Amino acid sequence: MKLKKFEGNPILSPHETNEWENLVVCNPGAWYEDGTFYMMYRAAGDDFDHKIHFGLAESKDGFNFNRVQDQPVFSPSEDGPDSGCVEDPRIVKFGDTYYITYAYRAFPPGQYWKYSYDAVVAPEMDEFHPELLRKNIANTGLAISKDLKTFRRVGRITKPELDDRDVIIFPEQINGKYYMLHRPKEWIGAEYGTEYPAIWIQSSDDMVNWKHESDLLLKGEEWWEVKVGGNTPPIKTKEGWVMLYHGVDKDNCYRVGACLLDLEDPTKILYRTKDFIMEPEEEWEKSGLYKWGVVFPTGNVLVDDILYIYYGGSDQYCGVATCNIDELVEFIKDNTKVSPLVLS
Repeated sequence: MKLKKFEGNPILSPHETNEWENLVVCNPGAWYEDGTFYMMYRAAGDDFDHKIHFGLAESKDGFNFNRVQDQPVFSPSEDGPDSGCVEDPRIVKFGDTYYITYAYRAFPPGQYWKYSYDAVVAPEMDEFHPELLRKNIANTGLAISKDLKTFRRVGRITKPELDDRDVIIFPEQINGKYYMLHRPKEWIGAEYGTEYPAIWIQSSDDMVNWKHESDLLLKGEEWWEVKVGGNTPPIKTKEGWVMLYHGVDKDNCYRVGACLLDLEDPTKILYRTKDFIMEPEEEWEKSGLYKWGVVFPTGNVLVDDILYIYYGGSDQYCGVATCNIDELVEFIKDNTKVSPLVLS
């Protein structure tokens, strides 16, 4: 099974006359409510520092989006820990409040696509400065909003010593606890049970203090998933939580897989696909900033049994793909493999 890509993709491209988004619009978080699709997307201009912001677009059909305003809705702070960039929003909602996890850095990453893979600009500092500043390590923060246009920054929710991205909160509590997926880059080696960065899961009593121990949830096992990370907020179905994740192969190409987690204990993988369900195919997915090809979902919404998956293409465009949720669940079960990480 492959996700069905919209024939009108990309659904959002860089805006030539807006200097803050004239080079990049990608990796959008998404929400659907009262007949409107919301897409909060990562955006950047062609400035040397490559400062990164969030814009907002809306749609009535999930495919044709219009920008809400000509200015970012969320930008790096003036002098806070996220003053370098804000990236890759994932959106959930509890009550009347949106909760947005986002990656950030203290300093802009620079034009990273011109460097070696997964490298960013780091400021010149002496050895006495903390490593996360000297290496411009990425952390993950939490912001809250009532309207996706004005925000309150709650602060960091990952450990300061870790480069921890792809942080995603489950959209509802499970047995009184909040759950979070995360991908700490440094947790590799025999003591962690994984040779490459993997997906971990952690719980919290209040969504801010994540003190409970993390469990290794999913690591790369197929040729297309050497390194893995979470993508979109899990979708609840009667069969389990549908979780999309990305796999990065040895040539740095990004593809998308899927698994089904237990409804009552999401640390348990019930089923997991052997094969990917989306890969870079179109020219705009392979000729953006990353020439080797990237499809990177960061938002999904379920409307009338159709799952809309919003993704970044090669770190420069936004696209959408769809599928029937029941068909996806059946494919995950039929295409499954036995994972050594499934807990008994």
